[in-house]
Formats: sequence, C-alpha cells, structure tokens
Amino acid sequence: MAARTTTPEKRPGFFSQLKTLYTFTQKEYRWLPFLLAGIVLVGIALGVLVGFLIPPLAVWSIILWGVTGLLAGILAGMITMTRLSTTAMYKKIDGMPGATGHVLSSSLGRNWQASEAPVGVNPRTQEALYRAIGRGGVVLIGEGNRSRLTRLVGEERSRVLRVAAGVPVTVLYVGHGDDEVPIAKLASTIKALPKKVDRATMAAVIKRVSSVSQGLSSLPIPKGVDPTKMRAPRPR
Repeated sequence: MAARTTTPEKRPGFFSQLKTLYTFTQKEYRWLPFLLAGIVLVGIALGVLVGFLIPPLAVWSIILWGVTGLLAGILAGMITMTRLSTTAMYKKIDGMPGATGHVLSSSLGRNWQASEAPVGVNPRTQEALYRAIGRGGVVLIGEGNRSRLTRLVGEERSRVLRVAAGVPVTVLYVGHGDDEVPIAKLASTIKALPKKVDRATMAAVIKRVSSVSQGLSSLPIPKGVDPTKMRAPRPR
C-alpha cells in the first residue's frame, strides 16, 4: 500500500494568478497591454507633476512622488484588469448552460444564499431553474426558453409560498429579450432588490425551503460552465 502523503496541496502563488488573469483577459481584449502601460505612465506623470508643484522643489521630492505615482498606476492597472476580466468572463459564459448557477454561487455575497446546482431541470430540453434566498426574499431564476420554464417556475413558486408565506418571491429570466436580465447584470439585479426580510427570517426561510425542495440527484444537471476555468478573481 502506498504511503499517504501529508504534503498540503500547493496553490498557485500571487504572480501565477496574476499571469493567469492577464492571459485570460488579454485574449478578449487585445489592446490590454497598451491600456495598462498607459495607466502606469499616467500615474508616473501625475506623481512627477505633484513633485514639481509641492514645495520644496528638490530632486529627491520629484523622485519620491514619481515612485508613488508608479505604485498608484500599478494599483489602478490591476483594478482595471480585474474589472475587465470580470466583463470578459460574462461575455464568455453568456448563453452557456450552467452560467446562471456559476454567477449565483460566486457573485451574490453574504446577504444571499444560492447553489450552483439548479432546483429544477427539464430533462428533455435542459431548461433549468435556480433559486436564491436573501434579504430581498426568494428569487427564482429561469435559464433557457421562457415558455418551457413555465411549469418549473410554477411548481417551485407554489412550493416556496407554501412554507414561506408573506416572503416576496421574484421571478427573473436570463437572456437578452424583453423583461429578461443579461447574465452580466444578474447579480446586481438581485442585490438591488429591496431588503424586506431580516436575517432571522432569512435563515428560517432557507431552512424551510430546503426541506421541501425536490432532490435533483437523479436529474441531469446542465453542463457547460467549468467554474475552475471560468471564474475571474474578485476585486480586493
């Protein structure tokens, strides 16, 4: 029998993650290197300008402010690249099965609870229904053809109302049609819902709804988005 290894799994370092982020983003935005270089140069120029404007005028002061501008430019460049990577990720997963679950599980924050797995799936057409519960109530999100989601939405809505009477239930559909929400705006749309549920009620609703949700172990889960490959690092 082979001996068990106690060596912890080595995770990618900061610079390795930064390189991955840059490569991923640059594939979508070819002009990224020029943008980042421009941001850094502007930062340096502003730093040097401040060094000239703030007395006493001295070489060491100009150099110090120039270095400060360089660091500020690098920070601004990293923030810009992170935001662009998020936009690139949304563009890449838009329309892919499972994209909704990926966004719900990674972008809602602590005030919401959602799973990457759908709460309902049409085995034949792969339409899927997802659910998020938070301070804004219960949100049901349909992914796929809207007309074919009617039964799934109706069943889940009735199930939620049966155990969480009085809690607002919002239904959203992911897409680019009328009254539909683009995948890039899904998280912000959900988080913008009015907070009508306190934390104690939210915890109770999560427990009640989970207890009556149908099991999905035997249903086919939509394939398409690999979170380990598609997730862009969040801004710090």
